[in-house]
Amino acid sequence: MPLMKTLKRVACAIALTALAACSTMDRGKAPALQADATWTVLPFANHTETPMAGNRAESIAEALLHAKGVGKVKRYSATAQQEALFDSGDTKRQDDALAWAREQGIRYALAGSVDEWRYKVGVDGEPAAGVTLRIIDVASGDVVWSGAGGKSGWSREALSAVAQKLIRELLNSGLSGAR
Repeated sequence: MPLMKTLKRVACAIALTALAACSTMDRGKAPALQADATWTVLPFANHTETPMAGNRAESIAEALLHAKGVGKVKRYSATAQQEALFDSGDTKRQDDALAWAREQGIRYALAGSVDEWRYKVGVDGEPAAGVTLRIIDVASGDVVWSGAGGKSGWSREALSAVAQKLIRELLNSGLSGAR
């Protein structure tokens, strides 16, 4: 085998390994969802030391739901409240939002949490995001799909761009069963 061909294969293998090492995903099988159903995004829990990380991920998720063309997405207005550092009210906020969604006749809710939202310390300061997402059948309260992932980017990449890619990949999986 010629040397150049071998070097190209080695370079490709290294590049693929480097890209694969940048993200981790675990997700359930996509449920059969009504494509024209009404949705809401519940308040995301923030399990990081980064203020407002939950609100940021929530906004990205809502925009991506719209971009995916799911039915109507109704906004829960109380989600605009400030997150306090080490806030323990996440469950209460999500329960209140779920009760509101039931009153509104909403079919599905997207819930989530942010486990990492930062620039890594070091020479390059790579952005890193980690989120979990859950699609909830509002009427029953059952989680019909869940996924979790973490992704890091390159030093010149924005943290919001890395998070958007991660949330998009997870949502693509969860929404792939919509009919």
